[in-house]
Amino acid sequence: MSILMHVKLYLARCTVTLFPLSLIWNLMAAIIILGQAKPNVKPSLQSSSGLRSDCVGNQMRLVLDKALAVGNQLEVEASNGTQYVALTPSLAAQCGYSMESDPWGNARIYISLLGCYVDNKEDRTFNVGLRLQMYSHSPSDVVTHEVKETCSYSSWASQEILCDRNYMEVSNYMATHDAQIEEKGQGLDVKDDSKINAVHGASGASKGIWKITFHTPEPVMMVLKEAEQVGYSAMATQNRLVMRSPYNTAETYSEDVAGVPMEIVKVSTYYTAPHGLSVVNLAAACPTGGVLFAENVISWHVPRRITPLVDTSIEILEMHMGINGVKLDKAEMAARGYKLSATVFHIIIEIPVGSPDGYYKSHAPDYQYHLSYTVEPMLELLWREDDTLSDTRYKVLFPITTPLMAQPPQVTDGTIPEDGVFTVHLGTFLHDVELRNVTFSTGVLSVEECNAKGFTVQEHSLPNKNKTFSLQVPFAAAAVLKHNPEPLVTVYFLPLIFGFIILPEETPFGHPVELVTSLQDVVLPTIIGTCDQNMFYIEVKYGSQGNNFQAIIGARELTPEIAEDYKIQNNDASFNLIVPYFSPDTIFELIDSVSVKARLDLHLLDPHNNWTLSDFYLTCNFPLKTTECYPNGTVTAVAVKVESVPNLTPGWLTLKDKSCQPVSSDERFAYFTYTVNSCGTTRKFFDNYMLYENEIALSHNRPSKGYTSPIDPEYRQKVSCFYLVSETETLSFHNKPRSTEPRAETGSGRLMVQMRLSQDSLYEVFYQAEDYPVLQYLREPLYFEVELMQSTDPQLELILENCWATHHEDRTSLPSWDIIVDSCENLDDSYATVFHPLVSDIVAIPSHIKRFSVKMFTFTKDEEVLKDQIYVHCDAVICDTNGNMDGVCRRQCVQPAGVGNELQGTKGVKREQSADSTPTKISSGPILLFNPQSSL
Repeated sequence: MSILMHVKLYLARCTVTLFPLSLIWNLMAAIIILGQAKPNVKPSLQSSSGLRSDCVGNQMRLVLDKALAVGNQLEVEASNGTQYVALTPSLAAQCGYSMESDPWGNARIYISLLGCYVDNKEDRTFNVGLRLQMYSHSPSDVVTHEVKETCSYSSWASQEILCDRNYMEVSNYMATHDAQIEEKGQGLDVKDDSKINAVHGASGASKGIWKITFHTPEPVMMVLKEAEQVGYSAMATQNRLVMRSPYNTAETYSEDVAGVPMEIVKVSTYYTAPHGLSVVNLAAACPTGGVLFAENVISWHVPRRITPLVDTSIEILEMHMGINGVKLDKAEMAARGYKLSATVFHIIIEIPVGSPDGYYKSHAPDYQYHLSYTVEPMLELLWREDDTLSDTRYKVLFPITTPLMAQPPQVTDGTIPEDGVFTVHLGTFLHDVELRNVTFSTGVLSVEECNAKGFTVQEHSLPNKNKTFSLQVPFAAAAVLKHNPEPLVTVYFLPLIFGFIILPEETPFGHPVELVTSLQDVVLPTIIGTCDQNMFYIEVKYGSQGNNFQAIIGARELTPEIAEDYKIQNNDASFNLIVPYFSPDTIFELIDSVSVKARLDLHLLDPHNNWTLSDFYLTCNFPLKTTECYPNGTVTAVAVKVESVPNLTPGWLTLKDKSCQPVSSDERFAYFTYTVNSCGTTRKFFDNYMLYENEIALSHNRPSKGYTSPIDPEYRQKVSCFYLVSETETLSFHNKPRSTEPRAETGSGRLMVQMRLSQDSLYEVFYQAEDYPVLQYLREPLYFEVELMQSTDPQLELILENCWATHHEDRTSLPSWDIIVDSCENLDDSYATVFHPLVSDIVAIPSHIKRFSVKMFTFTKDEEVLKDQIYVHCDAVICDTNGNMDGVCRRQCVQPAGVGNELQGTKGVKREQSADSTPTKISSGPILLFNPQSSL
């Protein structure tokens, strides 16, 4: 059984690695000198130097502290009195030297007092010399320590057996001639003296030993030189005959004794004594097993009667337990929890796992953390065989290492959610474990990088020299994963892999940790809003999760395109919207003759779980004159789709006379124009007032798909106008006749024509230059007015010759679309242009103004919107109603009914201009489409 650990072979030496101490048994050819060396005995070791030597029975022990050997390699040489001999592993086993070390550089060297290079004084005083050479970086950088120790030992038993880590040693007391005669017959049969003498004469034996017979159990005979060449050692001292054998040689064998495996060597040694030839039988049997582990206790069993050594029953005279070669008394054993007992078949030593005389070591098989425990007990027995007076001292040094014990690190989650920091402790670990890195979801960071990034990593030392590690990571770190199982709660998740190494081997292993905690820390977004005469003003303030939400305005998702239409303004803390009250995302709750109550709904939803984060409803009253009563008896009315009638289609509304339908309508409004003596209008008199009433309602003759349920509410809107029954006007006149008839003087000047876009169908409020571009929804009416300016001549009339739309400011650009052709609507347009007549009660000179409306559209090609804006252009002609009018000035459509332009995406054929005058060219500013996804 080889005890020397971590052997590294080189060309010139064999290194036993101690991590960081390296013990080098030099492989130089060495000659075993069996003569007694006589070195100068002068102990020179002191504990302060890191070296400590002492005498432990029949051995000398040298202890090297790791503080001496850090960063060094060590060569050990034995002193033979005149020179130093480098010890190789084989030479150490042959000559009685052994070494035991731990992985951190603590080492013990044991030397048998009967070793090859020990100066033996009459088997009582023994001088041991060693030279230790420490190499720091190179062979030239060496520190040498000479070790000399003198040991006294006189308690020799008749037979001494030493079982060390790498060799077995047995020595017998050599009897005098008279004693041999008395004990003749107890040794081997030596009848063939002539053969023995013949072999002896040719053997060249030294120190009287000339031949050895190994019983394996078949006999194998060797002369001394042959035995030494294969690794055995035999020598005679003044009183004893010594035989030493390494383990597992060809001439040793194994046998189970009382269930314990033993390594056995048996020899017959022939030597020349002063009185003649003698033969001594020598035998050693050393245990190689017998260890049991149960409930954190090591039980080491040694046979009580070792049958390869004794044939009869024995009496045990002494029984001692020791640690690291040193015997312990009963008090020391009790203090450490050690037990030494004997049964019928065994001597048993019990040692608790983790006792302070051993050491733990970390391991990582399959990258899992494990521990082993190593301790070196010693057993020393003294027995006497019943039929003899001789006794035997039996001493075994037996290092034991437990099987690997899984030791998964314990994870302690010390996170306090309110602190906003993950805190975890991991341990415990032995001192040979170091934390190298931590793997996060975002990557691998070394310990130094963790601390630099604000992830605090600390190592904590425990009183028993073990250690733990702690890590702190803020919740706000990118490595922390987050999700919300409910609106106000955030769950923080931190997956980790701690990367460790085990020293000194630098064996890597990892340990995964998952930390999860939750905190009610979500601040929801808030919404505030106000209104003015035309707009909703909305401000959305972000919560703790920023703009991580989905906004629903009305019934539509607030896309970037819609947000742009609403003039969104963004910053890091909030965004603002400006929404017209008539936008398609508002809801009309109630109308009266002068106002409409409109509501804007804004909902913020969690994009992953569809939770409602914030609900906002803002209701305001906006001015809207739904009924206009004109002095000439004309009535205009606006019907509005309200929330209480969700399935209403405004285009199917009528007045009392079902034939009186809206002049225009869309999805939300219907526009009516009629006179008080039509459409089923009723009249009532109240004192000096007349009341004209009508009603806007749904025509049941034209049911829509939405009106399939009889429980749908009805839509009814009263339209009322009051007029004075009588009114007195004062007129003044003169009856003096004129001397001449009035006449117009001939002159010259410039006539101005302007085009304006009205904000309503009543042409009361017009868009100004700073309002352009004007935003309109698809198919919303555009109310245009073209007026002759700075003229009070009622004989002049403004005639619109042609009007068309382009999507560029250039009036001649293509594509274009005709709106008015030769003073008439474009019959090819499915949404025809509507002319709005004027009377003198409304404007001073109706002939100077032309009003028309057209529904908002855009240009498309292959079902793709070309551009979300249009410009409207017109050619206007000023006609003199007193002259001979032809062409355009005749105020009738030049183009025959039913003949129109086909929709080809470009303006039709250019019409001939009137001969009356040159047309005045006018254009509107840009008009933008609210919904860019709609098409013409």
